[in-house]
Amino acid sequence: MTQKAFTASQTTTLLSLARACTALSQLKQLHAHVLKLHLPGNPSAIGPLLSAAATSSDPSFLSYARSVFQHLRCRSTFMYNTMIRGHVQSGSPVTAVSLYPDMLRSGVEGNNYTFPPLIKACVFMGPDSKAIGLLVHAQVVKLGYRVDPFVVSALIEFYSSVCDLESARKPFDGSTVRDVVTWTALVDGYGKAGDMENARHLFDEMPERNVISWSAMMAAYSRVSDFKEVLSLFRQMQEVGFEPNESVLVSVLTACAHLGAVTQGLWVHSYAKRDAEAWNTIITGVALNGAVVKCLELFKKMIAHGTQPTETTFVALLTACTHAKMTKEGLKLFEEMGNIHGIRPKSEHFACVVDLLARSGMVEEAEKFMEEKIGGLGGADASVWGALLHACRIYGNVELGNRIWKKLIDMGITDSGTRVLSYNIYKEAGWEN
Repeated sequence: MTQKAFTASQTTTLLSLARACTALSQLKQLHAHVLKLHLPGNPSAIGPLLSAAATSSDPSFLSYARSVFQHLRCRSTFMYNTMIRGHVQSGSPVTAVSLYPDMLRSGVEGNNYTFPPLIKACVFMGPDSKAIGLLVHAQVVKLGYRVDPFVVSALIEFYSSVCDLESARKPFDGSTVRDVVTWTALVDGYGKAGDMENARHLFDEMPERNVISWSAMMAAYSRVSDFKEVLSLFRQMQEVGFEPNESVLVSVLTACAHLGAVTQGLWVHSYAKRDAEAWNTIITGVALNGAVVKCLELFKKMIAHGTQPTETTFVALLTACTHAKMTKEGLKLFEEMGNIHGIRPKSEHFACVVDLLARSGMVEEAEKFMEEKIGGLGGADASVWGALLHACRIYGNVELGNRIWKKLIDMGITDSGTRVLSYNIYKEAGWEN
């Protein structure tokens, strides 16, 4: 009995059903239905199901897709492309690349959809990345896809990843159709290489930009710490009517934190999705600029917003309290860190509290804190005892400084920094001999 061709409408329906599957058992039931109604008379009917399974975020779906693919007697270009893309997305670049020789042995020819994910896989091939990428590029040229905009963009990203910007430029210059993705790929490549002159020149020459283009250029300036230019670009982006994405917001918040642009940072923060990273960036920026009260207000808003603080959040808060000598508030935050938010303090948090107490002149209390919380000097790392030793010098507590120095010698963890600190403590106390 001859079966009807599998129509575009049926393909769309099957793809939607496959993507709606939330459990492997559901996918298997759909597969059984496809086998019953459409195979073997129309083996291409399995394509939509294979596509949904291979590109799913559920690892069990990809495993099932691989099993189905291996048992197929008739494989199409679409099926190979699907499996290559699925393996790239799942972090299996070697398997993805190995599918291409198998494809050629099976007499199946690649198309313009084969090469972008295949080239992307080459980026993650380690020491062999460039050699394998060159072989794939040769296939691109052989089959006539060297001017396809998606292939060109993938080649630019690949050569940029192996730090070969000269080769990255060649497919761009040889392309007759340069879309915004192609332009942005090369801007990003130059930016990641730190070649700001070429990145900016190319960015200024772009016939059109999207938010990804702006994001790539801002990230490039952020990487070289040109934070004023990040904010300048952000203003320009707003003037032409683009809404910032998450990457743009992170770059701008970072710039505000470094430049002390607290007001602008708070305003930008109102744009953000407000995950922990966004909150931490602006809290840290405000803390660096000494606006401690505002820093604590932001923390309260973060909690009220339902965002779980992180270890980084408390380092910023404790540091802010230390510089403002807000000892009571800092100690309260340290207790809340573990008791309320369930974050186990690390060495940097202990160092912050020791510094907090010591800078307020509470050197003995700092020593007691170390004894109670981390078992004294023996349980502390360099950042903790270094903070306390520094305080001993500031407040002239030569007895405690001497105990710390002797303990460090016994522990065998002295360095040039502690030697200089200890020498200055003794010298200023008249103990030079």
